[in-house]
Amino acid sequence: MFTGLIQHVGSVRAVAAAAGGGARLDIDLGPLAAESKAGDSVAIDGCCLTLVALSGGVGSFDAVPETLRRTTLGALKPGARVNLECALKPGDRLGGHFVQGHVDTTATVMKTVAGERWAEWHLQLDDAKFAAQIVEKGSIALDGISLTVAGCGRAAGTFWVALIPETLSATTIGSKKQGARLNVETDILGKYVLAALQAHLEGGGGQGRPSKLNEEWLREHGY
Repeated sequence: MFTGLIQHVGSVRAVAAAAGGGARLDIDLGPLAAESKAGDSVAIDGCCLTLVALSGGVGSFDAVPETLRRTTLGALKPGARVNLECALKPGDRLGGHFVQGHVDTTATVMKTVAGERWAEWHLQLDDAKFAAQIVEKGSIALDGISLTVAGCGRAAGTFWVALIPETLSATTIGSKKQGARLNVETDILGKYVLAALQAHLEGGGGQGRPSKLNEEWLREHGY
């Protein structure tokens, strides 16, 4: 579990193809190496991977084919900069929101709008079905960064976020211009609520009983 507060921007040292379609990623962890050991979970651009080896400040991670297919990690090249966060420890301050490191899909930057003390990034989901899990003022993780959704267009599969100077300078998102792809993880709470509602609407929560939860019921009960 992570918070979406980036601790360090690391760099990719090497990418090597692995048997079966996976890859071995060697990443310079910087100051995070001092508190890391083999077996630890580290979020790399929002994708939770296991540290399998550590040599000096460089950590090695294995990415399976599913990870490479669903995320932007498959496109990483040596020299690329990546957002890094170590797993949350019990008792740590939760400054962002609960981030699992399980990337749902990717999104493409449609445009950026710069302001004097802020900026907006407008994005298009690469898989529009996940738009139902994104709500205005809700939480979202982009390349592992905890952000608040400033607005969304569910029908079009679009959304936008506001960025402060600290986020632009302390993470990689400032370099993600039009056409760039980012990893997207929607809010875990929204996923479970949506799944529960769908199960009830489709047939009594999977118990074989017809559900009373429909638009008419919701209106009668003040929703």
